[in-house]
Formats: sequence, C-alpha cells, structure tokens
Amino acid sequence: MVEEGAYWLAWSQISGIGPVLLRRLQQHFGTLAIAWKASKAQLGEVEGFGFQTLEKVVQQRSRLHPENLFIKHQQENSHFWTPADTDYPRLLLETPSPPPILYYRGEVELQENLGQKPLVGIVGTRQPSEYGIRWTRQISTALAKNGFTVVSGMAEGIDTESHTAAMKAGGRTIAVLGTGVDVIYPHKNRDLYKHILTAGLVVSEYPTKTPPDRTHFPRRNRIIAGLSRAILVMEAPLKSGALITATYANEFGRDVYALPGRLDDNPAQGCLKLLNQGASFILKEIDELLTMLGAVPQLDVMEVSPIFEQLSLPDLSPELQRVMDALTCDALPFDFIVQQTDLPASSVSSALLQLELMGLISQLPGMRYQKS
Repeated sequence: MVEEGAYWLAWSQISGIGPVLLRRLQQHFGTLAIAWKASKAQLGEVEGFGFQTLEKVVQQRSRLHPENLFIKHQQENSHFWTPADTDYPRLLLETPSPPPILYYRGEVELQENLGQKPLVGIVGTRQPSEYGIRWTRQISTALAKNGFTVVSGMAEGIDTESHTAAMKAGGRTIAVLGTGVDVIYPHKNRDLYKHILTAGLVVSEYPTKTPPDRTHFPRRNRIIAGLSRAILVMEAPLKSGALITATYANEFGRDVYALPGRLDDNPAQGCLKLLNQGASFILKEIDELLTMLGAVPQLDVMEVSPIFEQLSLPDLSPELQRVMDALTCDALPFDFIVQQTDLPASSVSSALLQLELMGLISQLPGMRYQKS
C-alpha cells in the first residue's frame, strides 16, 4: 500500500497545484490518495479546479507513479516531511497553505514540531541600524535564555543577528531558506549556516540544489509566520519582506510586534506602519514582552483546578465543551489549547471567541486564555 506522503509528493509535481489547492483537495476527499483516483468530474467539484487545471491533472497524473516517485525523491533528498507525517510542524500544518514537502537539515527537536516548545519569528531589514542590531541581539538573547526557539530567514541584517544571538545564548534557532537546504545564501553566511546545523534546524519547501530565486523569498515568509507563535519585526522600511511576513502572521492569527523607531528614520517606517495598524509595541521592559509571548506559564500539561470542576456551566455544544475542558485557571497559549483539543485552529479560535462573549473565559496578551 502506498503511503499518503507519496501522494502529497505526487500531487505537488503537477503544475498549477500549489499548497492551497492541495489543502482543499485533502479537505474535500479526506486523503490525497483518494483524490488521486478521483475522476475529472469529481475533481471539478473542488474550489479552484477550473478547466485548465483539470486538463493538467488528467495529462500529468497518468505519467506519475506515486510510490516510485517517492522512493526516488528519498534518494535525492534524505530528510523531508509531508503533512501526512506525525512530526510535521503542527502550527505550520494548521495554516491554509502548508508546504506539501518540507525539507530539513540539522538537529530536529520534536517538542518544537508538536507545539510544546514556543517558536518566535524575528524578521527585519537587511541593512539595520545600530539601534536595530542592538535590540535584535538583546531580544534574541532573552528569548533563547527563556526557552524560546528563534525563527528567521538567514538573510543579511536582522535575520543574521537574531540567529547568531540566539545560539550565543545557548538557545536553538530555525532558518527558513528560499533555496534548497543544501544551498547557502548569502554565501557570506556559510559559517552561520554550519553553526545552525549543530544548534538548530534549516528548513525549506524547495528540494536540494535549488538556487536562489527572487520569487522564492516572499513565499518562504509564510513558513516563518506559520512556524511561529508570534512575529517580531525589528526594523523594516515600507518595501520590506518583513512586512510580508507580518501580513501572513495576521492571516494565520499570530501576534505581531514591532520595534518603534524615529519618525524620520527610513528603517523604522515599516514598523511604524504596523504599529498604526494594530501591532503590539516591543517595549523596553523585555520581561513584559516575554510574559506577553507566553514565557509564563511554559507549555506544560496542567491539571484542572477543582474549583472549576464544581462550577455549574450552561449547556454547551460538544465543540465548545471540548475547548472549555482544555482550559484551566492558569492562562494557556492558543497553540497549546489546539493541541489539547485536537481540533482545527480555526474551530478553536471561533470557540474561544464564543466562550469569551459568554463570559466564561478571558483572553490575555500573547494569545493566552483562561477560565473567568
């Protein structure tokens, strides 16, 4: 029997079938293996499958053998996950466009993949000021020392500073590349790349030997946002890839923080725009930022306080009750609640809103929730 992961790979090889359509296929048919055997008419029922896309599927599907393709791909790319794998990063999987193939190199820590260890993305300009560098180093160091994994894109500037500071503090870091995981870009970061392989992970949706391409880097920003509990934008001009990452973060329900700067500083303009749009301030009190990001409490399994077991609650739907049962008197991060309920992130978000309107729970900064 061919594994489901082979079908994720096979479907991704058909031109015009991207992560969003793959997600819709899976949701419509239940598995991509079933979708692979679906007729043209059945595929046409899926949103986004127009006439041209259907023609490409019919023409190209007949030339692909999922099992053989998977075996060959494993030989050329020794380490990768598909959404069918249990250790595929859970937060990324819950986004609308998870990569069908996520390649990796380095040291895997399953707690990160399962959402049991918090990941925070740090992004910004390739040409930061001394001010931006100083605060990036301070915050990355504090995050690493408090158990967070720092996620960034290994570009020059803010990315490089965040990776380096996290590792110097003895923490882990994840670099999301716009190339294959074996291609170092920029080349001046070759020593950083080697260090990350020993103190973290390098990931990419592009297979080995994929060279740099300017269209890849904006796309990889959704992976940075998808992996992370929150995104911190340290410095960014108005035309910056960091703002793309922040946009994805908003779409995925992640918190966005921005470092305030002077009104007449070009590297601060993107951050000021984000703050004007509702992003949270990165304040001088780093301890407060850590608390907002969920440093307290840690992602541990917590027992329900007996006092809540005695409360008389109104009749709730099964889904609302499921979410309610996962909450305690202590504030819990959103991704931990998703993990405990085993429900889609969108369903959990909707349930939390309803429970909050009913006065049964309270939302705290950093997407943390507790019983009222």
